[in-house]
Amino acid sequence: MKLKLAISTCPNDTFMFDALINGKVDTGKYEFDLQMADVEQLNQLAFEGLSDISKISYHTFFKISDKYQLLNSGSALGNNCGPLIVSKRKINSEELKDCKIAIPGVNTTANLLMKIFFSEVKDKKVCLFSDIEDAVLFGDCDAGLVIHETRFTYKQRGLMLFADLGEMWEQKFSLPIPLGGIAVKRDLHETDKKAIDLILRESIKFAFAHRDSSLEFIKNHAVELDEEIIRQHIDLYVNDFSIDLGLKGKESVEALADEYKIKNGEIIDFKNLFV
Repeated sequence: MKLKLAISTCPNDTFMFDALINGKVDTGKYEFDLQMADVEQLNQLAFEGLSDISKISYHTFFKISDKYQLLNSGSALGNNCGPLIVSKRKINSEELKDCKIAIPGVNTTANLLMKIFFSEVKDKKVCLFSDIEDAVLFGDCDAGLVIHETRFTYKQRGLMLFADLGEMWEQKFSLPIPLGGIAVKRDLHETDKKAIDLILRESIKFAFAHRDSSLEFIKNHAVELDEEIIRQHIDLYVNDFSIDLGLKGKESVEALADEYKIKNGEIIDFKNLFV
């Protein structure tokens, strides 16, 4: 059974999926037609229903949860790993509403979190996540919303922290910050969805047990090739919640879903979000 699989090029995804993609764990009857892209491109593929299984921003997932469900494995969710607002010069809170801010995509969870905590911000410029530092450094934007590897490089590039949205989330809700998950089409058979969930779980467990095994695959696709940054990235975004969301992880996703409804003024009855 061939399925269209879409994941990002970021080290957390390539680390988790390496064993599944490269035949290091048994995938049974399933074959995967792989596509790799930036997270906002992945979100768009899911909007168009072009992926059977896809990395997806939770923000996007809430918009298309009638067509997709979340696997219990594969999520980027945890503590001290949220998006950061950074700037070249010191900006105070009153100024932020008048700033032009580079964001990694309208449908990213990072943008939803900025809506939750800084709803007054209106002037946003969508950039590829890896271009956001340059947009701020070269004056195209006053500030930037950084995610992925740029979370580790902004200081060495001369930028300063304005706000840590993950920290703000954790202080308000006392829950880990949910960023992205792995979505699967609802119309797949329940047996297939559960089997895929288990295969991905085994792939992640293999990655943890053989940490060097995935390094070549990771470096072939990463934006930042420094092995220490790659390690920090994986350590930050891949954890026990990635193996299984569990009750705490699901509570966190549901809390973000409630905030999504509030910010969009929508009455949505989210049903059976998880496989």
